[in-house]
Amino acid sequence: MPPRTATKSSSSKTPKETRQKAGTASLVIVESPTKAKTLTQYLGKGYHVMASVGHVKDLPKSKFGIDIEHDFTPQYETIKGKVKILSGIKAAGKNASAIYLASDPDREGEAIAWHIAEELQSNRAAPIFRVLVSEITKKGVAAAMQAPTQIDMNKVNAQQARRVLDRIVGYKISPLLWEKIRYGLSAGRVQSVAIRLICEREVLIAAFVSLESWSVSVLLETRNQTKDLGEQFWARLVEQGGQPLALSTQQEADTIVSALTPLSYHVSDIEKKERRQKPQPPFITSRLQQDAVRQLHFAPEKTMRIAQQLYEGIETRAEGPVGLITYMRTDSVRVSPDFQQETLAWISATYGETYSPATPNVYKSKKQAQEAHEAIRPTGLSRDPERVREDLTSDQYRLYQLIWNRYIASQMAPAVLDVTRLHITAGDFLLRATGTQVRFKGFTIVYQEGREESLPPDETQGGVLLPYVSTGQTLFACNIEPKQHFTQPPPRYNEALLIHDLEEQGIGRPSTYATILSTLQQRKYVERQEGRFFTTDLGRMVNEMLVAHFPDIVNVAFTAQMEDRLDQIEEGAAEWVETVRDFYGPFSQHLEAARKEMRNMKTDQKPTDIPCKQCGKTMVIKWGRFGKYLACSGYPDCKNTQEFEETGQGIKIVPKDTPTDQVCAECGKPLVIKTSKFGRFLGCSGYPECKHTQPLGTDVVCPETGCDGQIVEKRSRKGKVFYSCSRYPACTFALWDRPLSRACPQCQAPYLVEKAGRGGQVQVCCASRACGYRESSAEAVVTNSASLRP
Repeated sequence: MPPRTATKSSSSKTPKETRQKAGTASLVIVESPTKAKTLTQYLGKGYHVMASVGHVKDLPKSKFGIDIEHDFTPQYETIKGKVKILSGIKAAGKNASAIYLASDPDREGEAIAWHIAEELQSNRAAPIFRVLVSEITKKGVAAAMQAPTQIDMNKVNAQQARRVLDRIVGYKISPLLWEKIRYGLSAGRVQSVAIRLICEREVLIAAFVSLESWSVSVLLETRNQTKDLGEQFWARLVEQGGQPLALSTQQEADTIVSALTPLSYHVSDIEKKERRQKPQPPFITSRLQQDAVRQLHFAPEKTMRIAQQLYEGIETRAEGPVGLITYMRTDSVRVSPDFQQETLAWISATYGETYSPATPNVYKSKKQAQEAHEAIRPTGLSRDPERVREDLTSDQYRLYQLIWNRYIASQMAPAVLDVTRLHITAGDFLLRATGTQVRFKGFTIVYQEGREESLPPDETQGGVLLPYVSTGQTLFACNIEPKQHFTQPPPRYNEALLIHDLEEQGIGRPSTYATILSTLQQRKYVERQEGRFFTTDLGRMVNEMLVAHFPDIVNVAFTAQMEDRLDQIEEGAAEWVETVRDFYGPFSQHLEAARKEMRNMKTDQKPTDIPCKQCGKTMVIKWGRFGKYLACSGYPDCKNTQEFEETGQGIKIVPKDTPTDQVCAECGKPLVIKTSKFGRFLGCSGYPECKHTQPLGTDVVCPETGCDGQIVEKRSRKGKVFYSCSRYPACTFALWDRPLSRACPQCQAPYLVEKAGRGGQVQVCCASRACGYRESSAEAVVTNSASLRP
């Protein structure tokens, strides 16, 4: 039986000829009810719009569903719950003069259209056409309906290949993980590479050795001949005797300070350069997800959900339902030339002609980008964020504003900066100070790209002004300050960094990133703490097994090559069956070997020299539902278990109940800190006779005026620890960071908080962003610009 391929309508008539012949309405099928509602408003009485509510057919859930012996033929079946929807579509198709499949313009949308077309053609329905609606506006829908096409067989087969490959990996490896590690685990073709990247980053962080270094900065002042006080600025020492200066100890820094103290300082050189900062291109899917993480703190899944709403149509007071953005799953930065010209006129009218470039800005897409699509942009310049704000939810408004600002900025003139660098000599020492002045704001008046917190700031971003000086001018040292620094480990991944690396290495596609990141957390392979991904014992174990037994599946280069093959299928340059066959041969060999050689963690145990407190026998390390734990080697006679942590000094026992100095309010016995699957809490040591429990306190008094409650530790529905007032719901004060009962020494706030810094290191800082007080475990401050105070 040959593999299934897309079928095309046999009708040679145009949609217009079909409508003239029949008096009945044409049928338009879209994916979502919201999209259906919007199109109904635009198309009018001659059309009946129905929604498939996503895919109507897919591989079965209860079985493998792929006939490997017959060219990997997929065995599709109607999705549970879609029988009634599909029946309604088929019934409507019988009476329609023409059928238009208007599902989303991507691989998944093409597959949906293909499945529906097959069902309708078997029903002897009317002629079927494919329409691609990139923007759901009256103009965009009309243009799509006037240029119908046929189902793209190459795009369908690319989707089929991906679906079959993912099914092979998921349905063949996952049961093996159930057998060897724990029931309910999953392995995914792209998901497994993502967890490997996170695990390898953890290894780098664990192996990182922080190196100490020192810098010396001098606070310099300009003075006139009457010795009136002048302007001050900081300069950093960079060279001695013409060689770069590297200080590794405080003693070396103190020696330099002593040498600098008696010297006079002179301006030896002044460099002034004009720097033109160009805008970034409009958003593609991956860049939108990254910037939404950094600027809005939206998870990628949330970003895509809201973007879908903005694309499908928002009920506005001025126009009724209208799509506010173009299709949000795209890797192209192309913009319609007509819309660009319209944008340039709008920029000139809004900001002035100097902000509009003489010719439109053109950006180059990546090699594999689908240039038929446009970048993510607003559908109309009359729908600026403020004008439609009342029609949007808060999250919709924030994301739409981000998309709007990025697009408008992408079409604007560059910013022009004056960068000044002062070279200052003192004996055989050379110091530098760098300052930037914004001459012309350009696109920055609208938008600045979100920057990853772990990256050092660009000193030429503007804001640092240096005083006017002349070559040979004498400067006066007001203060010489040494500063200690420590090299930092690579930062743990957050959503933005992981998406960036997946995209850079060609892993997966932007439309799948949100699902991948969500799955990693759902499967408990990673935990998200303070916005960063931490691998769990389970995640590390699964990764270890996959790396050992399925090297290709978790190989970055191999997975990227497979993505290229899928793109080639879509372009008609490769066959999908051949692609799957090339993958399956080596994969099946690895699978067979893994079934024989993979360790069974359910029965595997590692001996220790730790004695059991109940029977005296040695404890062993076992693997369980919640990870590694200590169990008595005398099981089942002795069922004692114990939690532990592995440190550089060996195994550290985690007490089941940690004593406290508090007493039970019901029986007077000491309270102990207990741990359950819902988190930590205080419980009576007299359990089970006394079952008293209470939240774990922090010794921080609630800062709300008039409240006498205490801040206690709690856990959200999703398992994340947070801190709130013990008098809830009377008092709703809450925060995510652990509070400390220490007043801020800078602004006198009643408490400080602990935050995870770069590499997961804990930093203590003020809860008020306006204050900005921060102290690290190393008590070090990294200064990134010589012209800033160190």
